[in-house]
Amino acid sequence: MAWNEPGNGQRDPWNKNKRSSGGKPGVETALKELFRRIGKLGGPGGILTIVVAILLAWLLLTSYAVIGTGQVGVVQRFGAYARTVGPGFHLKLPAPIETVQPVATTRVRAMSDQIRMLTRDQDIVSVDFNVQYQVTDPQKYLFSTRDPDGTLNEAAQAAVRAVVGAQAMDDVLTGQGDSNAPSPHLGALQQQVRDQLQHTLDAYDCGLQVTEVSIQAVTPPQEVKDAFDDVIASRQDRQGLIDQAKATTSQDIPNAKSDAKRITSGADAYKAERIARAQGDAERFNLILKEYRTAPDVTRRRLWLETMEDILHASNKVIDGSDGRSVINIGGDRSEMPPAANLPGVGAVAQPGNAYGEDADKGKQP
Repeated sequence: MAWNEPGNGQRDPWNKNKRSSGGKPGVETALKELFRRIGKLGGPGGILTIVVAILLAWLLLTSYAVIGTGQVGVVQRFGAYARTVGPGFHLKLPAPIETVQPVATTRVRAMSDQIRMLTRDQDIVSVDFNVQYQVTDPQKYLFSTRDPDGTLNEAAQAAVRAVVGAQAMDDVLTGQGDSNAPSPHLGALQQQVRDQLQHTLDAYDCGLQVTEVSIQAVTPPQEVKDAFDDVIASRQDRQGLIDQAKATTSQDIPNAKSDAKRITSGADAYKAERIARAQGDAERFNLILKEYRTAPDVTRRRLWLETMEDILHASNKVIDGSDGRSVINIGGDRSEMPPAANLPGVGAVAQPGNAYGEDADKGKQP
């Protein structure tokens, strides 16, 4: 007997007769059973049961929608906008009559990009920027534009090119500040980009709101970076010299003002002194003039004697104007000698008569 001939199954390597021994049915037996049951459904009653079951499953699975927290559901009926529903469980017409597309409205979305552009002075810079935005109107977000996120990307690039491109290279590079404290100039640029971008999105009516625009870095192209680094270093040196000059100026100006005030005060004092002296001289001259008008000869004689006394007071020479007729005793100490005006012939041309030579020849007097 061959190994595959009917028998007690002792020679069957696949043990096809396990069912008779209480085992599980084989694959062929299971397939035959499935085909038999499907064949029973082949009648009119069986097909209707299948159709009803499929319809019930379709109704149960497509007649509701669950919207998560922080989202809204945009309901479309035959592809057109019907209504907007909030978070939670909602009933709807089964698909494809109505479909629900959830849209996150509280989540902050972000996009980053890097562009190369020309500045106002025709220099090339590379700008890294970041834009954060939110969906404010889900209906406009889904139906106003085909690709709202791509539209925002293009509009952001246009806004950055318009704002940064209107600046000079020096203003853009020196206006970056450090990462911890952005400069006011960079903050103004970011605000301008944000305003222009929001204006463009409002014109597109795409339901997006820009929350923040950040210019991460403005750098020259890598090919010329070394040259630009040298330029920046030179600019920093120039700024350092300017600051040093300002510091010196702020120190020298107060000193100069102080010197000017001191010189002005000295000039005012000298002016007052000269005026007082001139007034005193004028008053003294007026007094002498008054005396001169009263006694001209005596006044003229006295003025001459006082002048000679002033001239010869510190002199150690003696002038004898009496042709040797007067005897003059000269002591060793001039401090003990009488004033020259009181000695005959000292400080004056002594003539016979009184000590002042009043009987002398008047032609010899000045």
